[in-house]
Amino acid sequence: MNARQVSHYICLAVIWGISFTLIVRVVAVFGWVGAVSLRAFAACVILGVLAVAMRRRLNFGGAWRPLAMVGSTTVAGQLLGLSFATPRIGTAMAAIIVGTIPLFSMVIGQAWGIEKVTRNGRIGLVLGIGGIVLLVGFPSVPFTSDFAIGCAASLFGSFSAAIGSNVARNSLQAVGSWEQTIGAFLFGGIVAFPLLMVVPVPVTPTLADVGELFLLAGLCSCLTYIMYFRLVAEVGATIAISVEFAVTLVAVAIGAVLLGERLTPAQIVGGVTISVGCALVLDLVPARWASG
Repeated sequence: MNARQVSHYICLAVIWGISFTLIVRVVAVFGWVGAVSLRAFAACVILGVLAVAMRRRLNFGGAWRPLAMVGSTTVAGQLLGLSFATPRIGTAMAAIIVGTIPLFSMVIGQAWGIEKVTRNGRIGLVLGIGGIVLLVGFPSVPFTSDFAIGCAASLFGSFSAAIGSNVARNSLQAVGSWEQTIGAFLFGGIVAFPLLMVVPVPVTPTLADVGELFLLAGLCSCLTYIMYFRLVAEVGATIAISVEFAVTLVAVAIGAVLLGERLTPAQIVGGVTISVGCALVLDLVPARWASG
């Protein structure tokens, strides 16, 4: 990767890692549905205004169906699962589960005939499953139904993101990063919005609360997704999606140092196991190392 691509990679890791803390604050005010639907629409507004101001011509190429699929999964599915889970299981735990996205992506890619699972990939999948068992089975907090549901929601979000990444890789190669981001968040907001009738905004937001929502939308949605889709196009999905490892490290560090969140030794081993499994799945481990 060149210097610009490396800087984008680092920015993604830092911003997405920090975003877990911001998600908890926004969910507390707007609810886990409002935090997603309103964030998605805010992201569309921000990018639309910027596109007009920059006189940027947008060409969606008639790719509305795959954009709707990416929006329903990568935006609505992933962010709804994440927003529901993070306040219940903690930022560190949620971030580690997000690190399973490459595992799910490989399985889906294999099932769809997009990718072929190598020997290393099969070993990585087994390690990843074992890591998930360690994470969920040995928590630092009492194993309650709320904790279990939170873990399930986080896994659902990761699985949804993996579906969306495969759809984008397979059907949106000719669509620009701005168009992918706008289209995905537009459809993601549309899918999530009706759920507000069931899970309404719990309190009246203040101006500061709205500011945090737009910060989450502008920084953690608009900027990062444009950089991410551009990285996918330039260096490939394998390298781009590996940023989830670095995101996990940043989020876990913030959760432990600033928020006082604890992980059991078994969960730490589980997180490391998932990271190693994902590295094998993504073929980031040299063959001579993997084979011993």
